[in-house]
Amino acid sequence: MKTLLHRCLAPFFCAAFFALSLLPAAAADAAKWDGVTKRMQAFVNNSTIAGSVTLVATRDQVVNVQAVGFADLAAKTPMRADHLFWIASMTKPITGACVLMLQDEGKLSVDDPVEKHLPEFKGQWLVTGKGNDQLTLGRPARPITLRDLLTHTSGMGNFAAPRMDCSLAELVMGVSQVPLQFPPGSQWSYNNPGINTLGRVVEVVSGQRFEDFLQQRVLDPLAMKDTTFWPTAAQAKRIAKAYKPGKEGKGLEEASNAFLQGALSDRRRTPHPAGGLFSTAADVAVFYQMMLSGGEWRGKRLLSKSSVEQLTRTQTGDIKTGFTDGMSWGFGFQVVKDPQGVTAMLSPGTFGHGGAYATQSWADPKKGLVLVMMIQRTGFSNGDKSVVRQSFQEGAVAAFSE
Repeated sequence: MKTLLHRCLAPFFCAAFFALSLLPAAAADAAKWDGVTKRMQAFVNNSTIAGSVTLVATRDQVVNVQAVGFADLAAKTPMRADHLFWIASMTKPITGACVLMLQDEGKLSVDDPVEKHLPEFKGQWLVTGKGNDQLTLGRPARPITLRDLLTHTSGMGNFAAPRMDCSLAELVMGVSQVPLQFPPGSQWSYNNPGINTLGRVVEVVSGQRFEDFLQQRVLDPLAMKDTTFWPTAAQAKRIAKAYKPGKEGKGLEEASNAFLQGALSDRRRTPHPAGGLFSTAADVAVFYQMMLSGGEWRGKRLLSKSSVEQLTRTQTGDIKTGFTDGMSWGFGFQVVKDPQGVTAMLSPGTFGHGGAYATQSWADPKKGLVLVMMIQRTGFSNGDKSVVRQSFQEGAVAAFSE
């Protein structure tokens, strides 16, 4: 009987001993991320931000995700990892990926003139001189290309949407009639109309609405279930509120979003490829994990390796680009060329993008690391250069390196 009891209990004691032996290692692994928690909590405590979700991942797994502070200050709603954020221009790299998918299929080339797919761009004018009350126009030496749009070197002018529910076709038709501000390919100027035009090219070449192509070719294969232009009523309850510095720099006050017209769930609102998506930290991370994995995710190939390489390498040569020093531009992605300042802890070749409300998403191929920071904060003089971004990245890279 004693022998039988020992035989029955032996596996239990062995398993328990093994589990207990892992506790110190697990605790140590969790403790190394305390520095990230303290850094982000400090920004909540001094009212720089209301709250945040931060995520650190490798190519195939999430190694740390944290939520601190509040999604709604007035209601004292604690921030959770599944809260949604307006990711704004973090939409741009996803749009770039859609364009390269069509190049993989031989349906377009990044060197195509835009007018090949959108005839309304034929015969564009170029501003060649400006006076007090007049513009001098001429013809550019060459037409703008998809490459120009992907790298913000097209010189396209701005155009205000006529309505909150205009189609991409209407929006881009208006854009096509605005004179170019500089010769294509000659300089860099951040350009939302150019990325929106790429979304229209996707529609024409694929025969699908941009939002449908995005859903079927990116969001569904990656199971990005909380990434959308139009949050449902249930998702809207999980959207973190945006804040700006309070009067006289004291505290925070709620900020409205002038970029988004109409009700959040109104699917008539234009799906802007340049900056209309809402998402979660987990969803954004999966997109970057796919990119780090050469265009493949869990046995599904979304992009060829060559397209991933094109998207994430410097395509702008020596042209000065970006919102921080040492940056260059790929196709839809910013690319770290010379790490310094807020990018000092990242490797050359790190790619990613920020958003208008200071969200950030970056992938470091050398370290095999994905960094996502979700906040909703306006009023930074430069969201890409914010102290919050720098502190998070410093803490996350240090913890990951231990």
